[in-house]
Order: sequence, then structure tokens, then C-alpha cells
Amino acid sequence: MTLFRLAFLSLRSRWLTTLLTVNSIAVSVGLLLGVEKVRNGARASFADTISGTDLIVGARTGNIQLLLYSVFRIGNVTNNISWQSYQEIAERPEVSWIVPLSLGDTHKGFRVLGTSRDYFRHYRYRGGQELTFTSGKPFDDLFDAVVGADVARTLGYQVGDSIVVSHGLGKIPQGEHDDRPFRISGVLAKTGTPVDRTVHVSLEAIEAIHIDWKSGKKQPGLAPSPDTLRKLPLAPKAITAAMVGVKSKISIFRLQRFINEYRDEPLVAVFPGVALQELWGLVGTAEQALMAVAAMVVVAALLGLATMILSTLNERRREMAILRSVGASPGTVIALLLMEAGALAVLGVLLGTALLYTGFAMAQPLIDASYGLYLPIEPPARREVAMLALIVGGALLFAFLPALRAYRMSLADGMTVRS
Repeated sequence: MTLFRLAFLSLRSRWLTTLLTVNSIAVSVGLLLGVEKVRNGARASFADTISGTDLIVGARTGNIQLLLYSVFRIGNVTNNISWQSYQEIAERPEVSWIVPLSLGDTHKGFRVLGTSRDYFRHYRYRGGQELTFTSGKPFDDLFDAVVGADVARTLGYQVGDSIVVSHGLGKIPQGEHDDRPFRISGVLAKTGTPVDRTVHVSLEAIEAIHIDWKSGKKQPGLAPSPDTLRKLPLAPKAITAAMVGVKSKISIFRLQRFINEYRDEPLVAVFPGVALQELWGLVGTAEQALMAVAAMVVVAALLGLATMILSTLNERRREMAILRSVGASPGTVIALLLMEAGALAVLGVLLGTALLYTGFAMAQPLIDASYGLYLPIEPPARREVAMLALIVGGALLFAFLPALRAYRMSLADGMTVRS
């Protein structure tokens, strides 16, 4: 009888304990791999919040602060870019396309973004995906608005509904433009980016609703009607920031230097990818905490494995003694126990991996649609394979103490009947 068969028969004779141990390891492995894949998916989704944009231009400030208010719609704008400077940058030979961004108003707690129709053509996320509409289309009329998926879901909006934009950044309005309501012309598909929580209108609409406002207050007097406003030239005086795409990657540094050294006003141009990595370094601490918790769960499962082997040694004293009496060496006894522990760990790893991929295959569409978090179903990466190998190695290490104790059991002690 080979050692492999002996280990198999030994585990089968204790099938209930074996099953519970394998399930315990499988759950911990599934949790560890799940956290790793979600962590990588979250990092990739975070890094892909904006893609295909070469530079983000704004008033001179920190890279992260510019990224926060221009891409994530977080925080207040320190200063604006004059429309004249924006046009001069747009006319640079290095520029392939440029999209203006204007922030400052809200709608029931959601940020309102003034931009152009080019925004829907050039904004990319998650490796170059374009914005798509679940219903409707981009704004055509002066008072059309396009809402993100979260705005539509939270407030129950659909195409054709009327909304009112208000001043202020909180949920309590500081002044509403209720005399100039917008009509929803389109609802964007879920992206998992700040686009989902944004109301998009045209730059001209931002100017139109503020035409009779000054210093955050509506000025008394006759306000132009929406029909009158549609006939007026409504070029903006300033914008918050701009997204820029260049014709050639070689020229990107020349354009960045021109903007950073712009003489008419202090401006800054940042690389979105670099700023995103800097921001992730600040907010990515939570992923380390999740990995630590998952690792502790794995350690607990391996301790359970060692406890199971150790607790059964007293029942197997006679089995160990018989093996020694028929010529099994101490090394054979140790190898048998380590082989059992390794088999339990391998079975747990395989079962946990299978359960994880099955769960991901079932939940992936729901997670993507609900949270915009894309979790690709791919073979385990090198890091994940190393983690699984480490779990198996840890199981052998944790089982070594029970195996060493079995090695130290003498033949006489094993044949002694204790009452």
C-alpha cells in the first residue's frame, strides 16, 4: 500500500472532519482571492475613471486638487480659466481636441457640469470606452440636460422630465433657477465614474441661467425669457477646467510647458494618470486593511487544520504504533501527516478558487451595472498563484508540529491501553 493511498484512506475514514476542514480552507481562500480581485478591479476602475485624455488644464493649484474638482467633482474651485486663454490653448497646433468644463451649481446634491457636446464624443473611461445613452440623446436645446445613471436612478428621472438647477454645493439650495427649468434630453449608461452622479448642460446654459445673477444673488428687474435667451450670444467669460487631447504624444510635453509657463494667467496642465496614481496612494490604505483581514482569515483556517490534525492524534496513537511496528520509519509517519495536510490544503484551494470564479461569473453583470466595478474573469495572476502556493506551504508548516509529535510517540506508548 503506497503512502498516497494510505493518506487517502485515512482522510476518507474521517470524512466529516475532512469535509469541514476543506470547506473552511475553501472559504478563506475564496475570501482572500476575492479581496485581491476586487482590490485590483477597484484600482483599475479608479485608474480608468478618465482615459484617453492627455492633459487636464486648470488654474494653478495642486495636481490632486485639480483632479478632484475637474474629474471627481469634489471640492471647490480656487480660480477659473478665462475664455480667452481657453481659446488660445485650443488653437495650439499640438491640440487635437479640447473640452471645456464649468462647475459651480448643483441639483439636489448632484453637481451640474457645463460643457460642450464634444464631451460625449471624447470622454473615455475604463480603457477607452465611450459614454453611451440608455435613453435619449445629448443636449440640443439651450435648456436640455443629460443626467448620469445614479442621478436618474436616485431621483427617478427619465427623458422629458423637468429639473431645476440651484446654487450651492449642498443638498439645501441657496437659490434656485426655477424660472429657467431644464428638460432631460438623455440618460447615460452606468460607468462607475463621477459621470454617473453629474447633471450635464451646455456652457451656454450656464451663462443663460446666471445672466441676471451677480455675486450669488439674483438681481431685481425684468429677467429675459427662455425664448429671448435662446437668441442671445452666450459665450462664457470663464470656465473651471479643460480636458485636452493631443495630436502626437511627442508634443505633449511641449504643450504642457506652454501652459505651465502661460504669461497671461497662472495655469497648470497635469497628466491624469499620474495624478490618479498620486490620489490612489492617499485613499488606497483601505485595500491594505482588507488584505490584512483576509490574510488573518486564512491563518485562522490553517490553525483549524493544525488543530484538527492535533486533536485526532490521540485517536490515532494505535494507528501510528501499528505503522511503526510493521516497519514504518519516523519519517514515513511525518510524511503521512504532512501529505494529509497538503491534500486538505490543495482541495481547499481548488474548491475555494472554483467557488470564487463561479460567484464572479454570476455576479459580474450585476456588480458592473450597479456599481460600475468591472471584475474581469481571468486566470489567476502570478501574484495570486504565489498566494495559493503560500497557503499550501503554510498548511504544511502548520501541520509540522502535529507531525513532529506523532514522530515522538513511542511504540510502547502507542500499544498501551489507557483507561
